[in-house]
Amino acid sequence: MLFIVFLTARCDLKCRYCGGLGDVMPQEIEYRIEDLRDFILQDENPSIAFYGGEPFLRLKTMKKIMDVIECERYIVQTNGLRLRSLEEDYLKRFSTILVSIDGVREVTDYYRGHGVYDRVLENVRAIKDFFKNELIARMVATQKTNIFRDVTHLLGLNVFTHVHWQIDAVWSAEGIWRDFKSWVEAYKRGLSKLVEFWFSEMEKGRVLGIVPFLGVLKALLGFENTAPPCGSGVDSVAITTDGKVIACPICADLDWNILGNIKTDLEKLKSVDLLDPCPNCTYFRVCGGRCLFFNRERLWGEDGFELVCSTVKHLIDEIKSLKDRILDLVDDNVVRFDDLIYPKFNNTTEIIP
Repeated sequence: MLFIVFLTARCDLKCRYCGGLGDVMPQEIEYRIEDLRDFILQDENPSIAFYGGEPFLRLKTMKKIMDVIECERYIVQTNGLRLRSLEEDYLKRFSTILVSIDGVREVTDYYRGHGVYDRVLENVRAIKDFFKNELIARMVATQKTNIFRDVTHLLGLNVFTHVHWQIDAVWSAEGIWRDFKSWVEAYKRGLSKLVEFWFSEMEKGRVLGIVPFLGVLKALLGFENTAPPCGSGVDSVAITTDGKVIACPICADLDWNILGNIKTDLEKLKSVDLLDPCPNCTYFRVCGGRCLFFNRERLWGEDGFELVCSTVKHLIDEIKSLKDRILDLVDDNVVRFDDLIYPKFNNTTEIIP
């Protein structure tokens, strides 16, 4: 089980697309770390992902949790500005570090703040010498995103092992989108170009770490994704600063999302069902409903739902069209089958953008 732990609701950036945690939860942890330990260790193979806000603002708490709760894996999502403030021996204990960066400098700095791109890359390069595990560039895809340009740019930096992105759809700040429908069409064209590039590199023996492509391929190869594919409420739960246990970390204040609290027995947590039309869709085995919040809230109505859904279907169709050719590369020993099976564990990447 993956336990996503909010260390704080505070952040040291004010990104254009982020509404912040506001009144959703207290700014700081209000429960005893010992109670968190007792809750998490009910699971036989726990992993912890540190979340926020910005988790690196609370290094003392992060280190205490790592010291008192022995886990199979530790994961952290960070804006990268304070990456070097944690000692090397703690950083090496992370199986995965996800760093927020939205592509080329002008896009990243537009959404995240002037100079953020350079500061983040300076920190990432500084730890690259000793950190040898997953180092994921985590993008938000929005109005200024050119998915082909921005993903290939991040891959070309040769500092990240993988690139992942989420479309900032439905739950987005006012003014982020001007013409979402037109953007979707451009995004689909960019996806097709990116898939073509990804396969051309595979023909050369290189399996590029493009998380949504690998995650979809994994499902098409018979390793069925959870529903939802991020595992929210299935093999992943989040713990708010006031000790609530929730399925999805992005909507802590919604009643349907609250499963219990850290005093609840793990096996007695509530569950959350995905709603129609997702479970009856032919893409569901791969897509898994895309996103629990998106599935249940429908903030953009059914037309918006279908528009976002069309991006998912396009992605799956593009990867599916290459499946047999990729397996031929495996048979010809151009690439290894094991390199195609990603992620190996739930590392908070939602798979479906």
